[in-house]
Amino acid sequence: MDQAAHLRRIVKGESDKIYMLKKDDENGLFPTANTPRVIAVTSGKGGVGKTNIAGNLAIACQRMGKRVLIFDADLGLANIDIIFGFNPEHNIDEVVRGEKELSQIIVKGPEGVSVIPASSGIQELVNLTEGHKINLLNEFDNLNSMFDILLIDTGAGISSNVIYFNLAAQERIIVVTPEPTSITDAYALLKVMFCQHGTRNFFVLLNMVRNEKEARSVYKNLSRVVDRFLRGISIEYAGYIPRDDFLQKAVSRREPVLCCYPGASSSNSFKKLANYLLNQTDKRPVDGNIKFFWKRLMSKAEG
Repeated sequence: MDQAAHLRRIVKGESDKIYMLKKDDENGLFPTANTPRVIAVTSGKGGVGKTNIAGNLAIACQRMGKRVLIFDADLGLANIDIIFGFNPEHNIDEVVRGEKELSQIIVKGPEGVSVIPASSGIQELVNLTEGHKINLLNEFDNLNSMFDILLIDTGAGISSNVIYFNLAAQERIIVVTPEPTSITDAYALLKVMFCQHGTRNFFVLLNMVRNEKEARSVYKNLSRVVDRFLRGISIEYAGYIPRDDFLQKAVSRREPVLCCYPGASSSNSFKKLANYLLNQTDKRPVDGNIKFFWKRLMSKAEG
C-alpha cells in the first residue's frame, strides 16, 4: 500500500474520532485572503542553537511588520518558553488529546510574537500517531488568515516528527555549527529529505562561528559534499550568527538577545537574516498556506 492510500485509509478510520477534514478549495471552504509563509527551522544535531534562532528570527520579522507565529514542534522537549521567559498554562499535548483547540493555547511572547507551546517530558508526543497528525491538520487550517509567517521550530535529527514537519513547510532553514558532528548530521538530514522524500531546496544558516570567513568555509565544505553525493539538491547560504557572549547572557536572562542587547553582533545578524528571508518572497514559489499539512503531504505521497 503506497503512502497516499495509507493516508486516505487513516482519514476514513479516524473520521469519527477527530474533527472532520475540511473539503478542498473548489468547494470554497478554505480562507484565501492570506497565504502564510511556512518556514521550518531545523537541524541534524541537537544543541546547535536552533530554538534561539527561531525565537530571535520571529522577533526580527515581527519588527518588520509581519504577524509571526512560532510552533514549538520539538513536542516532547519544549524550549521556546525558556528563550521567551514565560510559563504557558496550556500546550500542544492538550490539542493532540482533543481537549483544546490551537487558538486556545496560543500565547503572546515578546513584542507580540505568537507561540504554540510544546510540552516537556511527555513521551507520547515524541512520535505522533497518524491520527494525531491529522487532528493537527484541521487545527492549523483554522489559523489560516491570522498570520503572515509560521516558523516551525522542529526537533533535531531524522525522527518521524522532524521529517513530518520539514515536509509540511514550504521552506527549510538547516542550522549548522562548525562542529564535525553538526556537519555530518546536517548531511544525514539532507540525504533523508532528498532521497526518501524528494525535497530539494534548503537554506543553510551557520551558527556559533567566529566570523563570516569561518561560516563560508563550513558552508563550502558541506556544499562540496552535497554536490558530489546528492546531485539535484540546492543548499543556499543564508548567513551566519556569530559566537557572541551577549547571546549567552540573554539566554541566562530568559530573554531574546534582540530585546535585551539590540546592539550585539548576534542581534545584527538576526536582523540581516530576517531581511534576507523576507526579500526572498518574490524569488521563491509560495505553494500553499496553513492547510499545507494535508495538501503537501498528500501531493508528495501521490508523487
